[in-house]
Amino acid sequence: MNTFKTEKIRNIALLGHGGSGKTTLAEAMLYGSKTIDRMGKVADGNTVSDFDQDEIRKGFSLSTSLIPIEWKDVKINLLDAPGFLDFKAEALQAARAADAMIITVDAKSGLEVGAEIAWEIAEDEVLPKAVFVSKCDDPEASFDKIFTELRDEFGNSLCPVLIPIKEADGTTMIDLIGMTAFRYDAKGARVEVEMDESRKTIAAYWRNNLKESIALTSDELLEKYMNGEHISRKEVAEALHTGIYDGSIVPVYCGASTKMWGVYALMDSIAESFPDHAMKNNQTTIVDGDIVARDIKQDGDPEIFVFKTVADPFVGKMSYFKVMSGVLNKDTVLKNCRTGKEEKFAHIMTVRGKKQTEVDTLYAGDIGVVTKLAGVNTNDTLTTGETVEYRKIEFPTPYMEKAIKPAAKGDEDKISGGISKLLEEDPTLKYVNNAETKQMTIFGMGDMHLDIVVSRLKNRYGTSVVLEEPRLAYRETIKGSSDVEGKHKKQSGGSGQYGHVKMRFSRGEGDGLTFTQSVVGGTVPKGFYPAVEKGLLEAMQKGVLAGYPVVGLAADLYDGSYHAVDSNEISFKLAAKLAYKEGLPKAKPIILEPIGTLMVTIPDGLVGDTIGDLNKRRGRVLGMNPWDKKSGYTVIEADVPRAEMSDYTIALRAMTQGRGRFDFTVDRYEEAPAAITQKIIAEAKIDEE
Repeated sequence: MNTFKTEKIRNIALLGHGGSGKTTLAEAMLYGSKTIDRMGKVADGNTVSDFDQDEIRKGFSLSTSLIPIEWKDVKINLLDAPGFLDFKAEALQAARAADAMIITVDAKSGLEVGAEIAWEIAEDEVLPKAVFVSKCDDPEASFDKIFTELRDEFGNSLCPVLIPIKEADGTTMIDLIGMTAFRYDAKGARVEVEMDESRKTIAAYWRNNLKESIALTSDELLEKYMNGEHISRKEVAEALHTGIYDGSIVPVYCGASTKMWGVYALMDSIAESFPDHAMKNNQTTIVDGDIVARDIKQDGDPEIFVFKTVADPFVGKMSYFKVMSGVLNKDTVLKNCRTGKEEKFAHIMTVRGKKQTEVDTLYAGDIGVVTKLAGVNTNDTLTTGETVEYRKIEFPTPYMEKAIKPAAKGDEDKISGGISKLLEEDPTLKYVNNAETKQMTIFGMGDMHLDIVVSRLKNRYGTSVVLEEPRLAYRETIKGSSDVEGKHKKQSGGSGQYGHVKMRFSRGEGDGLTFTQSVVGGTVPKGFYPAVEKGLLEAMQKGVLAGYPVVGLAADLYDGSYHAVDSNEISFKLAAKLAYKEGLPKAKPIILEPIGTLMVTIPDGLVGDTIGDLNKRRGRVLGMNPWDKKSGYTVIEADVPRAEMSDYTIALRAMTQGRGRFDFTVDRYEEAPAAITQKIIAEAKIDEE
């Protein structure tokens, strides 16, 4: 591939709902630019984007693919991202590297949540946007319906540029800028047809929508539009060009990628009207702890940002980066601003799907890959001199937890090794080796996400694992008090053992042991107090109901006795344990369950359903407020037991069609209801047996 300077590079993120045609559009653009000579199909598993074994098996994208093409002397770096919610991290990575976004919408299915999320991501990244309405060759496709839905949801910035007209003998496309009609031949080539009266009437209606959008780009055009004056083709083209750059216009294209309908028109627009990296000037960086604007330089020392990592079992660690400023040359040594360590870029590559091509130079705005930089992670900034930090990608927190165990004995080390590699490439995967529950657990974005983790552990690292529900870390304490004694006596010849304590147990402050002594007359020597306390602390590791650790215990040593010869520390330690074992069952022991604060954001119309679901989960609603990021959404705050949250990721997604989101933080323990307590005790007995 040729070397391109900044003004000739376009970085385009392809986002949208799963199955809306992103990968097929990328494949069509590859074919249209003559990068490939045969168009692959997602169903056949032979597209350039979806080359991973799991992607071929599933039939959809699981990770962002980089697909560079050349069109009209411009390099277009397509970032084809997954549309499923479990893989939102990949969409965020694609958006961070892009300078504009194309959102695909299925002409038959209509506006889906994946497109809404893509729009939100573009807004957060301040990215210019365009919409491509795909699959317009479907008999049930309705461009009118889609466009109405788009404008209702996103406003009048949505601007039709290319529209389809269904006619008795086929579909005709109308270019609203040039007011020309055309059809496509069997090879996808555009053939101009007559603009008859029927087509002119339909085109006039849609061109009015176009004028309505471009009128928002300047006072002069707004005045012309309001006065019904003629707006020339040149004025339309210039306004569209400007509107895309500043984000005031979102052009809407349409087509059918499998037949190449609308694909060439879209590529023309990307090359001619979409912004390059330099137009996103004043990138946000952190210098010496302060947020500052940083101008983009198209020459000079390079600064790069790593937006994605891939743990390839054959190639090794692959770091995908964008040249944020300057020019990166082969063999350049850069400093990792996070670690301070220098890294040599001995081999710079561009990739197209799984194909890697080594290059000598990449200019500001271009995207490349470097391998085997062990100390470089996603979100790292590397420079030649000044320590700066480009704005990091903020990834969602994974909440769906599963315990993971080997299908075969002895594979624990292989699991840990494989997961450590997957953690490098997946910021939304979390791994915990829980010493308390004696389980390895993983947290993911959903069941599909965790299914892919299991598959990759097997295919990449040769270890089969089984997922199961994780055990929860409950606690035990007491509500009442008791007065007991514990006596350890072993005197059968030789040196004996004797320890005797009298103690009062009650609920204490805090989570630990509050140990006091009110012994009078030296019945228990002070030298044995630490042994008594140590015995209690050891005993508290296992409660008397279900064997969970005891918290919030107060113990007062008020009396006892000792033997001048046979008493020692171990004797009093064992005596304290005997007192604990007798005293806690008499002090109304209870089980405490983990409780968390839930912040769930849902559409206003689903508030009732969401609260009803939280009530079923033993939740307590604390309050509701409008969401500050988007109108029509409400944030509900509630306290919910951790035990009731295991399937909430899936339940909320189903209840809100994927539009809901939540954060959940366990912050305290509370007494479990009697029925729950009995269930926990019964499960503990089964585990013990």
